[in-house]
Amino acid sequence: QVQLVESGGGLVQAGGSLRLSCAASGSIFSIHAVGWYRQALGKQRELVAGITSGGSTNYADSVKGRFTISRDNAKNTVYLQMNSLKPEDTAVYYCNADVLRIGSLRPYDYWGQGTQVTVSS
Repeated sequence: QVQLVESGGGLVQAGGSLRLSCAASGSIFSIHAVGWYRQALGKQRELVAGITSGGSTNYADSVKGRFTISRDNAKNTVYLQMNSLKPEDTAVYYCNADVLRIGSLRPYDYWGQGTQVTVSS
């Protein structure tokens, strides 16, 4: 089995920064694409940033220039550095990863439990 655990959320003032981490553990052979999503109260879950196994990245227009996604393959961990935070960034942030398990013939999709980010004005 594979587990994704997010950490690093919390309460921050507008203009502040947070760094989220998504650590994968279990019987992992390799981790392919990873994405950070967020879901604000009463809204649909949306993709914030994604990173491929090769390091290519993409961002939602609303976070471009403020958020940076990165990965440490040796640690099976993906990060989301969030700067210049705004109240509208308030949401539960989820990590999603495409993981090839040891002994498996194809990758499977996994989600973490989420971490709350609250930005006060």
